[in-house]
Amino acid sequence: MPGAEPFLETVMDKNSRQLNQELSDASPFGERLRQVAAIDVGTNSTHLLVASVDVALGTFSIELAEKSTTRLGEKDPDTGELTPEAMERGLASLRRFKELAISHQVEQIVIAATSAVREAPNGRDFLQTVQDQIGLDVDLVSGPEEARLIYLGVLSGMPFGDRPHLVLDIGGGSTELILADGRDARALTSTRVGAVRLQRDFVKDDPIPPHRRSFLQAFIQGSLEPAVDKVHRRIKPGETPVLVATSGTAMAIGALAATEDDRPPLKLHGYKVSKQRLDRVVERLVVMTPEQRRDLAPINDRRAEIIVPGALILQTTMQMLGVGELVLSERALREGLIVDWMLRHGLLEDRFSFQSSIRQRTVMHQAQRFAVNRVRAERVASHALSLYDSTQGCLHRDDGSGRDLLWAAALLHACGQHINLSAYHKHSWYLIRHGELLGYSESEHLMIAAIARYHRRSLPKKRHEAWQALQTRQNRRTVSEMALLLRLAAALDRRPDPVVKTLSVEFTSSSVTLELVPERLNQNLSLEQWSLESCEAIVREVTGLNLKIRIQE
Repeated sequence: MPGAEPFLETVMDKNSRQLNQELSDASPFGERLRQVAAIDVGTNSTHLLVASVDVALGTFSIELAEKSTTRLGEKDPDTGELTPEAMERGLASLRRFKELAISHQVEQIVIAATSAVREAPNGRDFLQTVQDQIGLDVDLVSGPEEARLIYLGVLSGMPFGDRPHLVLDIGGGSTELILADGRDARALTSTRVGAVRLQRDFVKDDPIPPHRRSFLQAFIQGSLEPAVDKVHRRIKPGETPVLVATSGTAMAIGALAATEDDRPPLKLHGYKVSKQRLDRVVERLVVMTPEQRRDLAPINDRRAEIIVPGALILQTTMQMLGVGELVLSERALREGLIVDWMLRHGLLEDRFSFQSSIRQRTVMHQAQRFAVNRVRAERVASHALSLYDSTQGCLHRDDGSGRDLLWAAALLHACGQHINLSAYHKHSWYLIRHGELLGYSESEHLMIAAIARYHRRSLPKKRHEAWQALQTRQNRRTVSEMALLLRLAAALDRRPDPVVKTLSVEFTSSSVTLELVPERLNQNLSLEQWSLESCEAIVREVTGLNLKIRIQE
């Protein structure tokens, strides 16, 4: 079969080629990074996020995330104003967050205040106090603007593909419901129903009596009906939207749901929760006292007080939307503030510019983070994908889904050298496993890490943590096959400079022959031949085929 063309021309799409060009043209790595902080002044909590923005890649990584329970939503029951105690808690948190942000040498702090402040009669007075005493400018965002920022945050960390997505954010004072696809936001809604608001206005006894629970569910349904109707009208015939849930409430419920798994996920971003599992979690929570809920590991003291109203909002919304599953997103308004800052500073062409290349960007970002030799990593990836394309039905029987995982693993397979050259494949597994790979599901993330883990040395063993973490037999088969291809590709790259121009494959029922074409006439490829021949036993064990190597004269 003919050899593959150069990697960047045939494998990477237009977006990825552009990313590589941007990286090549950019200034040294440290000069491409810009630090910015975002603060979300919410109804229950105030959050700080410090992000490192990569100018060349048009993406960002989170350097610091802090949370302070300020409870601004505990307003004066008669006037609806922010209380002096709540404002003092808010001011103290903002002072501390400003100091933290400055210590990270951020060039700007962007701040948004949401429903608690915008609805309070003295909300603008509070923001003026923040300006006078702390020197921070706070944007008082509207409900639709809050929804837009949440949408940008989710968009930055989750590929929408061709399917429309419903984004649900349950805050303390409001709930945002967004309908969007990979090209546009079709509906941005904000409803004045939130976990803190419902707990304050309706929960007098805890656990909630059954009749009171029914009333609360009816109230939630009535409040959300206009928003749900709006998004329903804008879902096109034949479309099945994906529901994405983000917020402290959704994350806490997702963590509780994950305790049913034999192996709970390391990260909740991208984790899926069925309606049946959600219902079981809600039924557990509503009969517990606040003290009993505090004993649950994923729930802190304040969350224990408000999680039942929040859970009922989530459950009722799923029923109204008629969806059977939700996907969790750890990114929301704070990350949306960072994306919005990037847009306003010309670091993104538009809000969708990173969507089609979100996987490539996050992999390249991790490669840079761990000082991977990008030229050599791309060379290994080129060889790996050439082998993939040439050995279908021979060295692997993948349906196509493993190809992108192989590419990601090839780019990152040597990142463990950042820690130690000895047994670096094990370090690579750890770094990839615990790193951020946006756009990949939990199972895909595990497979990428495992492919890198098994590209050298021994084959998988049942006792290995990397092998045990794989969820299905099919996932293990994919890892075994892709790791074998990566092993062969890495064996072709033993020198700093390229010596193998292309390779071709011939196979029979009993053997597979790799023919190497050297970069230059009469170039010695004995090292590469020896390296490949050292893989013979493993190729035979995995595939039952004999490996033969031939050098083109």
